Amino acid sequence: MRAYFFLLFLLLFTAGCDSKPLITVYDKSILNKKIDCMQLSVIPKDKQIASTLQHLYHFSQTCSYRLEVSFKQSIVCNSHYNAQSKALGKMPSSYLKMELRHSLNLQYSYYIDLDHKPDKEDVEEGFERFSEDLIM
Repeated sequence: MRAYFFLLFLLLFTAGCDSKPLITVYDKSILNKKIDCMQLSVIPKDKQIASTLQHLYHFSQTCSYRLEVSFKQSIVCNSHYNAQSKALGKMPSSYLKMELRHSLNLQYSYYIDLDHKPDKEDVEEGFERFSEDLIM
């Protein structure tokens, strides 16, 4: 019984920031529509991320769908549930977010916490998941 409570305690303390991708579908109809084209926007500008994505997909600047890719480095997760993770040095220090918008409307989002600056493999994994969920 004591082991059960210890495991539950650990689960609660590690639940605030997660390294698994968080997928959110804001408009369920997007899952059944074919995405014929997308614009690309990388914020802040990053040549490696933009280049990786341009090798994976042919983007068009005249399309009404826009893939917005953003990332941030040197972040701190302030969730009070993470005291143990902070003490053990397992806290994420950056994130990668990919959002699909149609005009101004958010349709789909992929988000992952990372312990390093997003690299080519992170971008490829995110876009692969993006491609699995949407018809392209």
